[in-house]
Order: sequence, then structure tokens, then C-alpha cells
Amino acid sequence: MADFVFNIAKGRITEFYNNIDNNSPANSAFILVPVDVGATTDATIKDFDTLSAVLGGGVTERTTGGWNRKTIDDTALAAWTPDDTNDRVDLDMPDQTWTAVSAGNVTDLILCYDGDTTGGTDANLVPLIQFDFAITPDGSDVVAVVAAAGFFRAS
Repeated sequence: MADFVFNIAKGRITEFYNNIDNNSPANSAFILVPVDVGATTDATIKDFDTLSAVLGGGVTERTTGGWNRKTIDDTALAAWTPDDTNDRVDLDMPDQTWTAVSAGNVTDLILCYDGDTTGGTDANLVPLIQFDFAITPDGSDVVAVVAAAGFFRAS
């Protein structure tokens, strides 16, 4: 489950998931960004409304040594249904793999929503969830395993 949900995303994640799964708008996707938050606190980070604000607020994106952003589009998502028995919604996505990661410590992963992957910038990416994900690379593959309950639960 999530470390925290960004304030801008509270109450919106299921709808963003639905948009991506239905390809509406076309080219919408989740973007998973590996970062090192350094000394920036969760209390500060959760107030940022765009990925560019997060990255301008003392958080370092990892883009070398095998790290890169992961795009999760409609082909990777299954249609969700409400769990009426337990009065909740669980959202899932595939595990994500970075190959032969050799450099760049990561402390967290940030899941963002991109309404148009063909023309957006970091200022257009809405940060949704920050997951704790402490990794010190050693040249092996790194896998972010999504929990059996999924990456997000609304109840």
C-alpha cells in the first residue's frame, strides 16, 4: 500500500485509473518515477501539485545507472470493479522491473498521472502516491512488486 497520497490526488486516483484503462483521454497513463527525497519531508512533498514542483522542491529523480521512468498505460491495467462485500475499491498494476541497476540510491517511487503522454511536461504530471522504496543498487535487476491487495485502496 501507499506511503502517502498527495493532497492534490485525494479522492481522484480511481477516476484517473478509469481514464487510463478506458484510454480516455487517448494517450493517458500512469508514470512511475524513481526518486531520492533527500532531506525533504513527506509533509512538504505531499503539498506539491505537479511533478515539476516535487522535483524543484529538493527531490532528485534517478535517470541513470539503469533507472528510468515507467509508463503504465491502458494495455497494462485491468478493469476495476467495486468490492461491494468489503465496501472498497482495490486498484492493481503489474510489477515494474529496472534492469541491471548499477548506480543511484532510490528512497521512493512516485506514481503520477499524465493526461497525454505525447505532449506533456513534468508541469502536466499530477503526483498521486509516493511509495517507500529504499534501494542501494548493486548491478542486479530491481523489481517493484505490487502487493497482492494492489497499489491503492479506497474505502
